[in-house]
Order: sequence, then C-alpha cells, then structure tokens
Amino acid sequence: MNEMESNHCQIVGQSLAGERAVDEQTFTSLAVLGERLGRLRKLDEAFEKVTFSDAARKLAKQKNVMAVC
Repeated sequence: MNEMESNHCQIVGQSLAGERAVDEQTFTSLAVLGERLGRLRKLDEAFEKVTFSDAARKLAKQKNVMAVC
C-alpha cells in the first residue's frame, strides 16, 4: 500500500474514531476507497463480499444528508 492509499485509510479511520473532524476530505477519502473497492470487485470475485463497516456506511450516508440540507 503506498502512502496516498494509507492516507485515505487513515483519514477515514481517524474520522470514525473521533480523532479528526468529519469534513470534505473525509468524504473524498471514503469515495476514493469505495471506487477502489469497486474496481477490486470487478477484477476478482474473491472481493465480491468485501464491504465497508457499518460505521463507514453510516458516515457515507451523512454526506448525502448534509448535501440535502
């Protein structure tokens, strides 16, 4: 895993742990990780059942709620 990939994981992880603010950078990192997971699923069916945690899915939904307000 290169430094940028690790950074996206760290940003989301820290946001979920309450160690950093949930901001646009958090949602961007979450989107990048989601896109990468989607590509992995297309490459190999072994990744088909890999999903984000419940906490990460709830976080992603916050973005949609914030956009509507």
